[in-house]
Amino acid sequence: MKKELRWFDYITININWFALTTRSQVLTPLIIPLLVQQFVGEANKGSALGTMRLYALMAAVLIQALMGLLSDRNTSRFGRRRPFIFVGVLLEVIILTAIGFTANLEGMTGYWVLFALYVLSMIGSNISHAATQGLIPDMVPTEKKGLASGIKALLELPLPLIFASFVVAGMIERGNLWGALISLLTIMVISMAITMFVREEPLIDEQPPINWEPIIRLMLMTGVFTVVILGSGWFVKQILVLLEGLSRTQMILLGGIGGILGMAIAIFIGVIVSLRISLHEEIHDHRSFMWWVINRLAFLVAANNLAGFMFYFLQERFPEFSGTGAAGPAARIVMFVGIFILISAVPSGWLSDKFGKKRVSGVAGFLVGIGAAIVIFAPEVGGIMYSGGAVVGLGVGSFYSANWALGTEIVPEGQAGKFLGLSNLAGAGAGAIGAYIGGPIADNVSYVLLMTIYGSMAVLSTLALLGIKEPASKK
Repeated sequence: MKKELRWFDYITININWFALTTRSQVLTPLIIPLLVQQFVGEANKGSALGTMRLYALMAAVLIQALMGLLSDRNTSRFGRRRPFIFVGVLLEVIILTAIGFTANLEGMTGYWVLFALYVLSMIGSNISHAATQGLIPDMVPTEKKGLASGIKALLELPLPLIFASFVVAGMIERGNLWGALISLLTIMVISMAITMFVREEPLIDEQPPINWEPIIRLMLMTGVFTVVILGSGWFVKQILVLLEGLSRTQMILLGGIGGILGMAIAIFIGVIVSLRISLHEEIHDHRSFMWWVINRLAFLVAANNLAGFMFYFLQERFPEFSGTGAAGPAARIVMFVGIFILISAVPSGWLSDKFGKKRVSGVAGFLVGIGAAIVIFAPEVGGIMYSGGAVVGLGVGSFYSANWALGTEIVPEGQAGKFLGLSNLAGAGAGAIGAYIGGPIADNVSYVLLMTIYGSMAVLSTLALLGIKEPASKK
């Protein structure tokens, strides 16, 4: 029996989302790029950041799945989820403090120490994340889940983005790394402490033996997917070697084609191989689902990486933002994206019901492409560039609503958990593909070209929608 919820239970159940998103918005687009640049220099910072994100994200996929499984079965007297949230945040406090001390290191020693700490940070974060996402299903009655999810969306999207933009980014911009880290740690500890007031009841039912097959399968999928990404990255690097000595125009044109081709190969082969490992011969009976995952992964390659490389893009595009000066503008652009994701998410759900999920998903791809173009070609950091971020946010918010609804329609009845669970690889895979393959392109050609490739990937993702057959009765 789920207990009757009091008004503040909606806060205690969801407050850790505020900490998790604040962490990702402070580390990924601000602190980690700044430290990587400090350690490896200007020439190789994109490649170094991409390699770090690849392995950190692959670790996140495995840890989140494993900790979700273990927290489901946890019989601690403190509840199923809270012990994992406590341990995850405690681990993060130790690791983020250690990251602060890496600023005193130099060269590749500093980079590899940061590399190890960032991977460990992703492990700690996903221990907490896996448990937090179980609280609403555990604690909230069906008729209240809409309200609980709405509060989750508020704490997960605009509030952390606003906090990161107006509080933490300013500290980093002024060179106050420890101030930013202490603010982040304070948010994480306070959010964790409030979460400890969730009224969980111990799990008393005897649990059957753990079925390790899904985890083993996920490990195999992740390993193979990583190899595919590494192979596609090698392919793009060979193209970049061949471009040496050509004119600037030729490098931009051929580098752009090579980057798009490399990412497309990683997406297509990665999805096909991953689904074949999981579904075996069933994949032939679910081609719409296959193309849906391809569409989702291609779109997220653009959406997830535009923010991740915004810091370096602004430094290249506007020399006055060298060093830490890009932190504030980068955070404000991302903030506009986040606010307009929230604004567009609900209306786009209504539009997708009225006009079709495929159509709205397709429009979303073009909106992100247009928004990226506005950001890329804006003459200065100001209203025009922020409006581009708003257009990107409209596209991403529309996609999140329409595309997920489309996925729930095309999965086999009674197997939604199995099939939709496979889409989790798209989120982490998108960051890994976009960063690992894109980093060398930016280092050897330009970050303007890399952002253009991301915008192009959003538009090209719409082609995968042609392979999806939306159920006629649900159009």
